[in-house]
Amino acid sequence: MKNSLIAFLFISIASFAQTPVLYPEAFLKIVQTYHPIAKQAGIGVQKSEAQILQARGGFDPILSHYSTQKTFDGKNYYNSHAPELSIPTWYGIELRSGMENLQGTRLNSNETLGETSYIGITVPLAKNLIMDQRRASLQQAKLMNKMALQEQRSMLNALFSEAMASYWNWVKSVRVLKIVDQNLQIATARVSFVKQSVELGERPAIDTVEAITQLQYFDNLYQARWVERENSRLSLSVYLWQENNTPQELSPEVQPAEVVNEFAWLADFDLDLNSLLEKAYANHPDLSAYQFKIEGLQVERKLKFQSLLPKLDVTYNALSRGLTPNVEVRPLFDNNYQYGIKFAMPLRLSQGRADYQLAKLKIQEESLNLAQKRQQIQVKVSSYYNEVEALKKQIDTQQKAVLNYQALVKAEENRFEQGESSLFLINSRETKAMEAAEKLTELKAYLFKTIYALQASAGVLI
Repeated sequence: MKNSLIAFLFISIASFAQTPVLYPEAFLKIVQTYHPIAKQAGIGVQKSEAQILQARGGFDPILSHYSTQKTFDGKNYYNSHAPELSIPTWYGIELRSGMENLQGTRLNSNETLGETSYIGITVPLAKNLIMDQRRASLQQAKLMNKMALQEQRSMLNALFSEAMASYWNWVKSVRVLKIVDQNLQIATARVSFVKQSVELGERPAIDTVEAITQLQYFDNLYQARWVERENSRLSLSVYLWQENNTPQELSPEVQPAEVVNEFAWLADFDLDLNSLLEKAYANHPDLSAYQFKIEGLQVERKLKFQSLLPKLDVTYNALSRGLTPNVEVRPLFDNNYQYGIKFAMPLRLSQGRADYQLAKLKIQEESLNLAQKRQQIQVKVSSYYNEVEALKKQIDTQQKAVLNYQALVKAEENRFEQGESSLFLINSRETKAMEAAEKLTELKAYLFKTIYALQASAGVLI
């Protein structure tokens, strides 16, 4: 069985061994392709496309056939066969063509004996002329499809934001564990060095206790950071799936990408506040979904307005003798025709007025929701932008602090070699330097988490 996860892993070669490396772009590709939520979002779009096809059914031509016969006391009252083809059109006009074959001895006086045919048309002159249920259903189905596409974008936007937060939490835990491991190795080597120095009489025996205490501290810290790394790896595995809808656990061998200049990645993102707000206003999936919903309600309002109009339908049939309709041009009311006018109108229009008023109120309600959502997005984008700007400054300061702490450790080690310092001071400096390095790693991870959250808040992550 094909392993979809390995297909997206980039391989880097180090120390004569191949180490699988998971890059953020590859991780997002896996999430987008195989995660159940991403697939569910796609199903929503497919369902809306099926609804469009369902609405188009209202404009399908209809072929019908009506047959009836009556025989009583040996007498053939009537025997009728009447096939008909009706074709609905976009503007509420309905075209018809049919044939009749009527035989019998007991027919109504308004019926025509023998074989006849007709071509007819029905035209609404008031209600249903501008809008009817069939047109409204199709227009709303198309708008629902557009809404489904925006909802798909919104779902993927939120999914990617959550997934990348998990990814950078994993990156942080892996790198912090490496920092602690480096200090643990140094502390282990120092214990051996101090023991040898004590045996040679160069150092007091109490230094052994000091060195072992530091080693024990780092060892306990390593275990705690190892648990954090494993838990973050498991949390990241929640977003990794294979093509056969089975979850995939991230292997402990997989490592995050090591980039010399992480801030070079920032060039791939739009971090300008005004630009992000413009993109959000123009193309945020949540705002677009509201706009399409309002357009759908406007279609409903047009349909409900038809309830305020009287029903006035005119039907005209051009009749022909025989089963072949006569399509020659002639005056409409000269000969061989049938027409009818149907008029109906509620005297108080209570239901029509109520339906139309409700349709307008729904539009007002959703317009207010759209304005509120727009404001929420503006505040969210601005808040994340402020966080990003503050984090960049914090990281710059923290990088300088890490260098300073490392310089202090080196200086303390030199003084220790010259007999001017103690293991206590070295251990204290090392602990501070390690904590500063951990803090820098956490700030960098939080920066990238916030950048992805910023992109998601503006609706440009997908």
